[in-house]
Amino acid sequence: MLQGLEPVDLPPDAIQVGRIADAWGLKGWFKVLPHSADPEALFSSKRWYLQPTERGKPAFAGTQLMRIREAKVHSDNIVAVAHDMEDRDIAESLKGSRIFIPRSSFPTPELDSYYWVDLMGLNVVNREGVDLGVVKDLLATGPQTVLVIEYTENVDGEEKTLERMIPFVSHFVDDVNLAEKRITVDWQPDY
Repeated sequence: MLQGLEPVDLPPDAIQVGRIADAWGLKGWFKVLPHSADPEALFSSKRWYLQPTERGKPAFAGTQLMRIREAKVHSDNIVAVAHDMEDRDIAESLKGSRIFIPRSSFPTPELDSYYWVDLMGLNVVNREGVDLGVVKDLLATGPQTVLVIEYTENVDGEEKTLERMIPFVSHFVDDVNLAEKRITVDWQPDY
């Protein structure tokens, strides 16, 4: 077992939020590659769950709990250090490890703000109640986010899976109901 890690079960609501990129400095700090442009969950949670890298030779097996002492932005990077982990060699051995945080540990979003992970899998319907598909992905296009919606359609007598994209802006999105797993939009199937 590596110093500073504790074997645990992965929480059922755990979401992968990033990876450890490399060691940083001499005192056990490491760089983090977040999966989000706004990695608030990394900063707010003091308990990160690690799973080994999928490539190379992992330094540990199974899920490990790492108690974070500090995480911060440094230049254009995110860096962190864990309790009881004050050695560069240990930080280097974690390179590639996947970081998970329970969804229940994420900060509460502001009104009319949503975590992408909460939108995945929601049904999308228009104002007339026409089913437009299911959110399969989101794209950050700079000024706005775009919902990538997957739906099936009969094309030349064959069922095909297709995608449509709808800007996730108030002009087109009327309502997001997480409890009912539904997004209502001002959009037509033939747009």
